[in-house]
Amino acid sequence: MMCGLEIHVQLKTDSKLFCNCPTNYQEVSPNTNICPVCLNQPGAKPYPTNEKAIENALKIALMLNCKIDQNVTYFMRKHYNYPDLPSGYQKTSVPIGYEGDLNGVRIREIHVEEDPGQFKPDRGIVDFNRSGISLVEIVTEPDMNSPEEARTFLRELIRVLDYSESARGEGTMRADVNVSLEGGKRVEIKNINSIKGAYKALKFEMIRQKNQLKRGKEVKQETRAFLESQMITVSMRLKEDADDYRFIPDPDLPPMKIESEKIEEVKKIMPEAPHNKVKRFIEEYNIDEESAKTLTSELELANAFEEVSKKINPEYAASWMRDELKRVLHYNKISYSESGISPLNIIEFLNMLKNNEITAKAGQKIADKMVNNVKSPKEIAIELNLVGVINDDKIEEAAKKAIENNPQAVADYYDGKKASLNFLMGQVMKETRGKADPGETVNILKSILDK
Repeated sequence: MMCGLEIHVQLKTDSKLFCNCPTNYQEVSPNTNICPVCLNQPGAKPYPTNEKAIENALKIALMLNCKIDQNVTYFMRKHYNYPDLPSGYQKTSVPIGYEGDLNGVRIREIHVEEDPGQFKPDRGIVDFNRSGISLVEIVTEPDMNSPEEARTFLRELIRVLDYSESARGEGTMRADVNVSLEGGKRVEIKNINSIKGAYKALKFEMIRQKNQLKRGKEVKQETRAFLESQMITVSMRLKEDADDYRFIPDPDLPPMKIESEKIEEVKKIMPEAPHNKVKRFIEEYNIDEESAKTLTSELELANAFEEVSKKINPEYAASWMRDELKRVLHYNKISYSESGISPLNIIEFLNMLKNNEITAKAGQKIADKMVNNVKSPKEIAIELNLVGVINDDKIEEAAKKAIENNPQAVADYYDGKKASLNFLMGQVMKETRGKADPGETVNILKSILDK
């Protein structure tokens, strides 16, 4: 299987690409963020290209390790007929960036283009609020060889776009997937609006093409639509070639040049790309790749780790943030930025663990309460009466009580059932209100039972 992607994501700008209409199309009534330019009314000419859109596209191209074309940049008219395109053509730039790379997948080129409107075929209506919003189009080489590889790439790409703070992310993503099997022709799949959709479309199309070839039938070069409700692809039309779009330079838009000074200016404000941050975390903080990827899964979490690592051993901090902190975030179905847990909270919490002010078990209970809590970890610990680690004599006393009160668990232990020891440890933790050290508790239980 060979797979290449064309990903379209909206750029973050306050106004559209060629006019001053606002871009908050999801917050207003249909067909209100429009003007004669958006609707291509007779005599309406586009404004000069939105500079912020070009800057954002340039930042994304540099974060994807692209070379920047410093020749004349201009917009082309890409002709096709569809109800959401009032002009009968889409304005799309020649490549701004080219020959990039993201984790081994080559980026062929990056363009800027205008978004069409939103057509609803079932109702025969069009909302033009979205028409003219700036898009970045990222075109890859066919370097992915399975649906899983395509899914991984898209996740990494969305992470780069989130880090760039220049694009609106997966919520505005639309992808065209080009896929072929050895011995067959290339098929383009449209109408994909999510990473999950791209994965499901590829899985279905791979099986469909494989079955066609097995039966000795030809796989036609065509464009197919992905029906997300049924998780299948259906034929739309025979595949167009570039000539079918009748590209011509747009005479209404002046050409531009991306100067070296502009590139350097963008590099200075450009955040570190997540795939580069992973490499640096591994080298600088001596943590494993899995931890580095988890900690860079969102920019705010990565920044928090770096702040925490100034005061806490990075390997210790990475271990806790990768496991316990991510557990809490996953359980609450929130991102780190939504959690209200600051780096100072984490530093205070980890110092309590290191200084044996609380046990690991108590730490789990405290961590659960840290989400969007105005109280500090220490205040939470005091409130829950979890401060302090009890001595071995009290643990031994609680262990003897647990053994005496649970004869069946003791019998199970002697029968070789290991789960019974965990049960008894739970009883000790309950008796000591989580203040007993789990490792020491197990050792004391074993020493009593094995006498």
